[in-house]
Amino acid sequence: MLVDAVEGPMPQTRFVLRKALELGLRLILVINKVDRPQARSEEVLNEAFDLFIELGATDEQADFPVVYAIGLHGKAGHSPEALEDTLEPLFETIVKEIPPPQIDADELPRMLITTLEYDNYKGQIGVGRLRSGTLRKGMPIVRITPGGQRIHGKLEYLFQFHNLAKVEVEAVQAGDILAFGGLDELNISDTIAHPNVTDALPGIMVEEPTVRMTFGVNTSPFAGQEGKTGWGTSRRLRERLYAETRSNVALRVEDGDSPEKFVVSGRGELHLAILIETMRREGYEFEASKPEVILMDDPETGEKLEPVEEVHVEVADGMTGTVVELLGARRGTLLDMATESGTTYLKYHVPTRGLLGFRAQFMRATSGMGQLHSLFYSHEPISGAIPGRRFGSLVAMERGPATAYAMVNLQDRGSFFIEPGTEVYEGMVVGEHIRPEDLPLNVVKTKHLTNFRAKPSETVDGLNAPRRLSLDDMIEFLAEDELLEVTPESLRLRKRILNTEIRVREDKRRRQLVEG
Repeated sequence: MLVDAVEGPMPQTRFVLRKALELGLRLILVINKVDRPQARSEEVLNEAFDLFIELGATDEQADFPVVYAIGLHGKAGHSPEALEDTLEPLFETIVKEIPPPQIDADELPRMLITTLEYDNYKGQIGVGRLRSGTLRKGMPIVRITPGGQRIHGKLEYLFQFHNLAKVEVEAVQAGDILAFGGLDELNISDTIAHPNVTDALPGIMVEEPTVRMTFGVNTSPFAGQEGKTGWGTSRRLRERLYAETRSNVALRVEDGDSPEKFVVSGRGELHLAILIETMRREGYEFEASKPEVILMDDPETGEKLEPVEEVHVEVADGMTGTVVELLGARRGTLLDMATESGTTYLKYHVPTRGLLGFRAQFMRATSGMGQLHSLFYSHEPISGAIPGRRFGSLVAMERGPATAYAMVNLQDRGSFFIEPGTEVYEGMVVGEHIRPEDLPLNVVKTKHLTNFRAKPSETVDGLNAPRRLSLDDMIEFLAEDELLEVTPESLRLRKRILNTEIRVREDKRRRQLVEG
């Protein structure tokens, strides 16, 4: 457990520490950055001990070893005043306190694949710990799937890990963490073993995706202006998404209803948001739809079932009522509530639909001090309607740079996401309306030229500061008829139908059908 010598245990440490203590693990406390001028090593040690006791640590777990360190300089020791010039004290403490892996060196080799990687030259790489025996490069092996299928092959490549790199070796012994290649297809929970082995090792359950989004080629008027040349094509996008599934085992990718669209399914909107941000930083340009939950049919009754999450919340006592109200409106079911030392712990079952876009709202409601963690629980019957967006969008009517003159006169209609000078196009979402319906407006309007000159400040006086939306905020804000435009330099919200006249006509027709 790593803590800062100035900041001490952070709020996000509590959930992970609680889980570690529940599993009966024995921990080592490392207090880092003890050379900082404001370091308070003794107080931080006391805070960590209090946290252990508060979370229900046993006497043995509460008697944890402590190591002080300066990670930047590679120094560690058992006292902040007597640090050695290496990290040997930390290494020796780990070897002494942490139990070794359970192995059997005399049995036939067996290992379980726990992680997947991909190499453009060596193909798929499996990673895991060798439970027994010895594996040698070039030896024949069998891959046993969780379903019992046996596929024979040969170890073409064999690696061990040294620092942050993989080093090719000729053999590995029981207890070693290794990586290997040479088989055409690998999956998490496959057992790699000697051909004479008949039983597979207990597998790891990989949870099925619960949320999906549609990725597609960027079709906005600004397409191709900010991404790498040729990196916004359907071929490039398809290659990148399918390559991600080789190592991101919880991700699923399917071809969409057209060659330019792909359905990407993952374990929640955060999982997909990380993929979007990773691809954006790599230089890809694309558009993404609003996330939606994946429903399944009950095999016995045929009833539609939706994914439900088990949600753990840690929040200050004074904010408990706010959190209960928020989760209640999202069809959450309270299972347990406990209070310890001014902190309330809540356990809920919440439909995944109710958690879409909820984290940002939760953080605002708790002033950033609350902690929320969710795990997939099961599929349950659909619980009913969940409140969505209360307000519509402000949508640009024309292309050009937004002007302060136009925005000052329009800001009473809602809050803007852009600032003067931002390039906009017809159909681009530039803000949030104060009413439920969308409002097209002209944010590029300029003042007519006259012989009278105004002060430069007169055009911006009274203009409210724009709302800065993060990637998570934009995914939360998306409506059914909107898309998120992603480029290496910008994130924009837009309507699926850019033409104002066609879009307004379609919205009117849709409302008439609903009312009829």
